[in-house]
Amino acid sequence: MTVTDYDVRSLYLDLLRRNLTRYGMHERMPSRWPLQRRLLFKAVNIISPLRLGLSPFTENKRDLGLDWPAEAETMIGMQRLTSLQQCVETVLAEDIPGDLIECGVWRGGACILMRGVLAAHGDETRNVWLADSFQGVPRSDPENYKADKGIRADFAAGILGVSEAEVRANFERYGLLDDQVRFLPGWFKDTLRDAPIERISVLRLDGDLYESTIQALDALYPRLSPGGFCIVDDYRAVKACELAVTDYRTKHGISAEIVDIDGTGVFWRK
Repeated sequence: MTVTDYDVRSLYLDLLRRNLTRYGMHERMPSRWPLQRRLLFKAVNIISPLRLGLSPFTENKRDLGLDWPAEAETMIGMQRLTSLQQCVETVLAEDIPGDLIECGVWRGGACILMRGVLAAHGDETRNVWLADSFQGVPRSDPENYKADKGIRADFAAGILGVSEAEVRANFERYGLLDDQVRFLPGWFKDTLRDAPIERISVLRLDGDLYESTIQALDALYPRLSPGGFCIVDDYRAVKACELAVTDYRTKHGISAEIVDIDGTGVFWRK
């Protein structure tokens, strides 16, 4: 049997997804994790108890991104990760111009996959941008963003706040940290509008709050190329996030079909 370049690429990316999610693998839970989960439970308005990891690990939950991995580099699950790969491969196949960016990267797993897809396809022209405070989600500002009232994701800083150094180390572990990986550290309100990105082909939003979501859309959606993908991780999990998307699409007359990925994340093409 002849092994083709396609076979090698497919096997590499499948293994990369499985390792980034630790799908089907045993994870050792750090001793500090139960306390952090209890703190995160205070933010129940932003996430469900299942995703908090308060129930035992199952492959189904890891497939759907419904738990919080102790060691994996991403919590978005296999289905959303596979969909992301397909989006990147589509813009490559159709030559949709622009870089790739994720707003809200946690441990960097989704961005590691995007860089891996570029490497597997031999693309040396696009950058993968990581926009994150590297301190967790900002404290809600209900005076300016009423939809975020009651959401206290800042309680989860010990879990959601992953340092830039740790994310860089995760890229290095996979041999994917190079000049095509670019970091935008800071709050979205301070970094995205003036980010040195001309065009975007894949825009992935994982900011949870109305505030974070609308700020990312306002700053970056105009740079998304026609045919590019806008992916919203928490659209069906966080009502404030869904409302931000609805408000933005209504304001700008966006009627592209919203496609469900796994009951939580969605995407549409510009």
